[in-house]
Amino acid sequence: MSPKYSPPGDADDRPLSGITVVDLTRVLAGPYCTMILADHGARVIKVERPQGGDDARGYGPHAGGHSAYFESVNRNKESIALDLRSAADRRIFEQIVGEADVLTENFRPGTMERLGYGWPELHERFPSLIYGSVSGFGQSGSPHRDRPAYDMVVQGMSGMMSVTGRPGGEPTRVGVSIGDLAAGLFLTVGITMALLRRARTGKGSQVDIAMLDCQLALLEYSIGRHLVTGEVPGPVGTYRPGLPPPFGQFRTADGHMVIAAGNDKLFAGLCTALGRPGLSQDPRFADGESRKDNEAGLTKEIETVLAGGSTEHWCEVLGAGGVPCGPINTVDRMLADPHVAGRSMLVDAVGGGALTKVVGTPLKFSDVPDLTRVTAAPALDQHRTGILGDLGVRTEDGPEARTGHGNGPAS
Repeated sequence: MSPKYSPPGDADDRPLSGITVVDLTRVLAGPYCTMILADHGARVIKVERPQGGDDARGYGPHAGGHSAYFESVNRNKESIALDLRSAADRRIFEQIVGEADVLTENFRPGTMERLGYGWPELHERFPSLIYGSVSGFGQSGSPHRDRPAYDMVVQGMSGMMSVTGRPGGEPTRVGVSIGDLAAGLFLTVGITMALLRRARTGKGSQVDIAMLDCQLALLEYSIGRHLVTGEVPGPVGTYRPGLPPPFGQFRTADGHMVIAAGNDKLFAGLCTALGRPGLSQDPRFADGESRKDNEAGLTKEIETVLAGGSTEHWCEVLGAGGVPCGPINTVDRMLADPHVAGRSMLVDAVGGGALTKVVGTPLKFSDVPDLTRVTAAPALDQHRTGILGDLGVRTEDGPEARTGHGNGPAS
């Protein structure tokens, strides 16, 4: 099956051009992965259940009957509705898989095996196929393997929530679905590695991603600190354990900003930029350990000066002095920052429903034009005719022959 679906106006020499992905994933972790693959040239065929499609189509907010949630992670994809318990649809599905390079799925372990499409079965039939699986706890090795999982579940189980929030406060969920998003990113990395390996060996492999594993991988310093000291880390707010202050959030005349002056040189530059050069010579703040011991006093000294100007003013002054800093933006303010336009991080969605603009890709390549437009997320079953035409499927194998649809793959 030839790659046919690409963002309008973009080059066809993107890194994954020529790769076809059969995407059985739903909601967020898997669709986030396949969105990245599609943005960079892969043809992604999203296989959805006939009745309702991806559950995310029902998630709000909606505009004109379209889900902004669904559209935010399903651009540049094609949709075909298939009931994998229907003999006719299974024939179509198997033809699509036979032409594909990658299959992705995020069902609970065992579901694909019950459908007859587990990794061992498909690997025997299609030995070069790469099979990407993402689940809460992985395909093997975990006593939790068969449990259902959501982002919130793995954030809680991993300890991520225990180190998030204000000191002394209740465990707090990270403000985005980091459990899903991290799993989607690791799945993307795994698939591209498997493609590289296949180029050498000719063999496909299964990429097994557990959402809980990905959260553990992101805890980095917290786990290292515990293993070395025996301490159980707790929430630290905007403070960065291990680095001397000032390194965190500070109040200005009209809001808050971040200052990250985590070594003696940067601290001296900060003091100079604030008009308080002598502060770096104060015995309470002369070195990193002293600043840790007197952090409350240091914060008071800094915020007393910052109260004399706006966040914008101090970002300009400190930035000019070489001090790492930035405003604490709201989403609307971030989107208005000229960085967003300059880096093509808000792009047009051609044919959009709820969204006419979406976040661009952070992956930039020196010899590939930047992604500036995308094709909006598809309607359910929108590309059936084109996909079946590519496969040479006869009319009697198409939707006219199907009766008694179920709900597609059971989760």
